[in-house]
Amino acid sequence: MNEQRYNAIIADDHAIVRAGLKDALEKPGLIEPEGIKVLAEAGDGLSAIAEIRKHRPSLLLLDVSMPMAGGVEVLVEARRWSKETKVVVLTGISAVGLVSDLIEAGVDGLFSKASDNTEFYRKLPGILRGQRHISEYFLKILEETPRPPVLTDRERQTLNMILAGRSNKEIAEGLGISIKTVDKHRTSLMQKLNVHSVPQLMARALKEGMIDPSKEL
Repeated sequence: MNEQRYNAIIADDHAIVRAGLKDALEKPGLIEPEGIKVLAEAGDGLSAIAEIRKHRPSLLLLDVSMPMAGGVEVLVEARRWSKETKVVVLTGISAVGLVSDLIEAGVDGLFSKASDNTEFYRKLPGILRGQRHISEYFLKILEETPRPPVLTDRERQTLNMILAGRSNKEIAEGLGISIKTVDKHRTSLMQKLNVHSVPQLMARALKEGMIDPSKEL
């Protein structure tokens, strides 16, 4: 009896990346004997969620830096709408905070776009059958890099608005808090992230994966 043929959705905001992944997945014998049929592609996070709800695929290949909805958000929604879908992230981002968030959210596979394809091709069949794999590339980053400081929800909201160029008054009005409280959150952010200016704050936040550079702030 022939083994089940798997199917997939590819979510990445670069068409050339989606095309390459589609060719690799569907090629018989490269990953699966009969190939993995690609049911749909998505160039942004919201489209990815819609396609997951529609198709409930065996596999979701997901980039984390996309417009409309980030990788962790898409992963959570995939779990909500299609519990059997295996979610595999292929990313060029190596921020320890983001890597930790993906692992804690239950990603089935995590691979770096900077690494050779061999590991991805070799490990994907096992992931489809229930195994979990985190690339050594990311495990090494987690081992060698301290986890970034934890921000409160309000601090994260304040951070996003600071990086969007909002004044303290605008932040206070947007969040429904006093200007004095905004000052308190700003000071706390600077202390936690060990920075002394907004440009330093942006650089550190991006490095640690605290904000998604693909989203409008």
